[in-house]
This record gives sequence, C-alpha cells and structure tokens, in this order.
Amino acid sequence: MMLVLFFCIGLVAYMWWEAHRNRIVNVHVAFSDFPKSFRALTIFFISDIHRRRVSKKIIEQAQEKADIVVIGGDLTEKGVPLARTKENIRRLKQIAPTYFVWGNNDYEADYERLDALLRQEGIHVLDNRAVTLRSKEGEKVALIGIDDVSKRKARLDSALFGVEEEAFRIIACHNPEIKRKIRPAHRIALVLSGHTHGGQIRLGRFGIKEKGGLKQIKQTVLFISNGYGTRRIPLRFGAPAEANLITIECKAEDAPRA
Repeated sequence: MMLVLFFCIGLVAYMWWEAHRNRIVNVHVAFSDFPKSFRALTIFFISDIHRRRVSKKIIEQAQEKADIVVIGGDLTEKGVPLARTKENIRRLKQIAPTYFVWGNNDYEADYERLDALLRQEGIHVLDNRAVTLRSKEGEKVALIGIDDVSKRKARLDSALFGVEEEAFRIIACHNPEIKRKIRPAHRIALVLSGHTHGGQIRLGRFGIKEKGGLKQIKQTVLFISNGYGTRRIPLRFGAPAEANLITIECKAEDAPRA
C-alpha cells in the first residue's frame, strides 16, 4: 500500500515538473521558395502561457537568437492578474519585436484591458491582419495573424487581403484547426499554432488533444507547439512544456521539399 502511495506521489510530482519546465525546443524547416536574401528567419514562438510567469531563463536563452517573437494566443486566462500578464509581455519583448494573435482564453479574460495593455506595450496585434518583413534586397515574408477559430473570429480572406503576391507566407493562429480553411490558392507555406498543449497528458499515441510537432498538410507545413502553460490542472505527462525557436531557411534545390 505504501509503495502505491509513494508511486502516486512521485508520479504527480513528475507531472508537475513536466508542466513547469523551462525549455526551448529548436525547430528547423526549409523551403525551396523561401527568399534566399533572408538566409534564415528565426521566430521565438510561445503559446498557451495561461497562468505561468515566463522565466527569465528562457528569455536569456532566446536573446540574440530570434529575429521576431510571436505570441501564439492564450497569453492569459480568466482570473490571471493583469500585472502578471504585463510582466510576461515586458520580458518577451526584450527578445525582439513582438507580434500577438488572440486565443480563446484571451477572450475569456478582460478583453478590453488586455487589448489596451498590448498596444500600450508596443505589441503588434495581428487580428486578421498581416505584416510584411523585408530583407535588405527587398524580398518579402508575410506574417499573417488569424484570430481565434473556436470563437468564430477567424477571417483568413481578410487577413490575406493586401498581402503581396510574391511574399513567402506564414500564418500564426492559435488553433491548428485553421488548416481546414487553407486552400492551395492561398499559398501558405507554414502555420504556427498551439492550443492543444500537445495533448497535455499523453499515453503513447493517446492524449487529451492533438499531439504537437511538425506535420505536412498538403502543400502546407503545420507546427503545433506543446505550449508553455496548462489549462485546468497544472500537470503534464508525455507533452512537456516548451517554447520554440523556429528557424526557416531556403533549402538546396536538389533536396526533397519539406
């Protein structure tokens, strides 16, 4: 009986540790049509912070490595003090220029105060809008922010309006279900998402929600981050907490396509 009790205590302690890890997972993707003049574009991607405080450790690890920061939704949730969210934002923007897309739990917090805070702190809010990143040679990468899918606020066509035809296209959207709205004509190369927490508690192939990682969806590469925080119970198993450094490069012409 005591052995069972110790096992249960140990398991819960391990799951708590998995949920509160401070690690950066490096992700590399290469595309034959990525603008060569960029050489590489590195994005610090963090989603699903929820109630956590962003550790100074991962900020220090990411500084001077990322070109931009993308907060992939669920920056906060109902009941989280605004002061904690402000501190997280201020830490993240120390890394690089910072962009934000809305997640479902952001809307369940105080939306108006959060929106005002983001803009006061100089965060670029991509609510069905796109920004264009340019190399010195004038080549373009479009970062297209799509609003939350589950709240029925996603407007992909609106976000694509005005995106230059020749731009390499990256979508940031909290919910990976945006994949169902993408068509070949949209020419989306990469989607960055979170929301599923990588399953949060996984036993082999089985988890509460979809597993994280890179996936090929027709002509588009989909990335789902495990996310940094948790929802409801502060435990994880088989899907440890993470932030990501995503490096996008131009692949050699004779290599197979991503």
